[in-house]
Amino acid sequence: MRAYFTYFKLKFISSLQYRMAALAGIATQFFFGFVYIMVYIAFYESGSHHTPMSMAQVVTYLWLNQALLALVNQFSREEELFKIIKDGGISYELIRPKNLYFMWYFKVIGQRLANVLLRFFPLIIVTSLLPSPFHFGLPASFSHFLLFLFSLVLGTLLVTALTVFYPIVTLTTMNEKGIVNLMISIADILSGIVVPIPFFPTFLQKISSFLPFQYISDLPFQLYVGTISFEKGLFGMMIQFIWIILFLIIGNFFMNQSLKRVTVQGG
Repeated sequence: MRAYFTYFKLKFISSLQYRMAALAGIATQFFFGFVYIMVYIAFYESGSHHTPMSMAQVVTYLWLNQALLALVNQFSREEELFKIIKDGGISYELIRPKNLYFMWYFKVIGQRLANVLLRFFPLIIVTSLLPSPFHFGLPASFSHFLLFLFSLVLGTLLVTALTVFYPIVTLTTMNEKGIVNLMISIADILSGIVVPIPFFPTFLQKISSFLPFQYISDLPFQLYVGTISFEKGLFGMMIQFIWIILFLIIGNFFMNQSLKRVTVQGG
C-alpha cells in the first residue's frame, strides 16, 4: 500500500506545479459559472412556477460544480495514460512489480486532488462575497454538510474508477475516439454537470438513478443545498459504495485480461 501512496504523492506534487493552468482554469470556471447562472435567472424570471430547486439552491449547486469540476468531471481523458499506451511507454509500467490498475488509480486521484486544490478555495471565497443572485450559499444544515463531505469522497473514488476504465478499453481497441468518447458524452449528460438532475424529465431521472454517473457529483451537491433528505442521502451513499466496488472489480478484471494480449507500440 505504501508504494501506491508514493505514486499518489508524486503525481500530486508534480500536478501542483501547473499554477498558470490553474489560473486559466479558475478564470474559465468563473466565466461559465456566470453564464450558467444568467441562463437560469432568465429561466426563473420567465414565469415558470414548477421548479424543483430554488434560485439560491441552483446558484450554489452551479458554483459547487465549477469549484469542484477538476475533481468530479467525467470528461477528463487522462491523456498521459492514453499516451503511454499508444507510444509503447506501457512497457515501462509493466516491469514494475505492482498492480498496474491501482498504480493508475492512485496517480489519477493525485492529479485530480492537486488540480482541485489550486482552484477550489479562490472560487469559493470570491463567490461567497458576491451579491444575490450570484452568491454562493451555506449548506442546508450541518448534518447535510457532513453527508456532503462523505459523499464527495465516495464520488471522487467512483469517478477515478470510471476514468481509469477508459484507458483500459484503449488497451484493447488502441483508439479511444470511439467507445470512450461515447461513454464520456453519456456520463457528462447524466452526471448533472450540464443540467442538474432534478430538472430532468421524470423518466430520465429514473434511468439515471440506475447508472453510476449522478452519484459522482449530483448526489453530493444536492446534499449540500438540501434538495434531498438525510435518509435519501444515506441511501445514495450506499449506492455510491456499491458502484465503487463494482468498478474496482470490473476494472481490475479487464485490466488483467487486456494485459494478456496487449500490443506494445513504438520502436
